[in-house]
Amino acid sequence: MKRILSLLVLCAAAGTLLFVVIPAGASTTATTVKVTAKEYKFVLSRKTAPHGKVTFKVTNKGKFKHDFKIAGKKTVMLKPGKTAAPLTVTLVKGKTYTYICTVPGHAQLGMKGKFKAT
Repeated sequence: MKRILSLLVLCAAAGTLLFVVIPAGASTTATTVKVTAKEYKFVLSRKTAPHGKVTFKVTNKGKFKHDFKIAGKKTVMLKPGKTAAPLTVTLVKGKTYTYICTVPGHAQLGMKGKFKAT
């Protein structure tokens, strides 16, 4: 009888731990957004994503160097035809983030936009 009671207590504790460690609705995989940089704009595969981890895969299809900055992180400066290492950020639900190219003058020419975490 004591064994059964101990087993039930252990199972209840393990179940409680799962709810604490993995909250309901939490996503463990990142959403991927493809980004194409050109003169002087970005084309994103989507303008919103579920909150949490979002990975941006940036390719420069323009004639000049570009980078991509969002949520305090940015890619390396990309030469024409190159793709950056994936850029993963954690986005907060309901928040809208500004993304830009940090090359002087590029954001003013249109290399900027808004991305929303849902």
